[in-house]
Amino acid sequence: MSDHPHPVDAAAVARARTRIPDAFEAEQVTSVLTLIADPTRMRLLFALDAAEELCVGDLAQALDASEDAVGYGLRMLRTAGLVTRRKEGRMGFYRLADGFPEPLRQHCLIRLAELSSTAPRG
Repeated sequence: MSDHPHPVDAAAVARARTRIPDAFEAEQVTSVLTLIADPTRMRLLFALDAAEELCVGDLAQALDASEDAVGYGLRMLRTAGLVTRRKEGRMGFYRLADGFPEPLRQHCLIRLAELSSTAPRG
């Protein structure tokens, strides 16, 4: 702890400490946020939320992106456990992982972007 030239609100500090994730949790959260910070991967999550399940080719059309970019994005998201793949013959169909949080799917990321764009600069 450091000395402060002003009084410290011990109760507020204690409340803040109860809500701060430990270092491991913070690292996990920032890893996921970094992963979905890529525009293609973020758009893949929204497309899969809207359509429930799509193959790489259909996702590429939906995103107006190359199949290579979509395939790479899906591999990254699948490795992180955010999407799952179902094989049907040679085709792979992707969907959001079970338990994917609803607020993130519909609202949270877009709202955060809106807040960021209206924040005062400087």
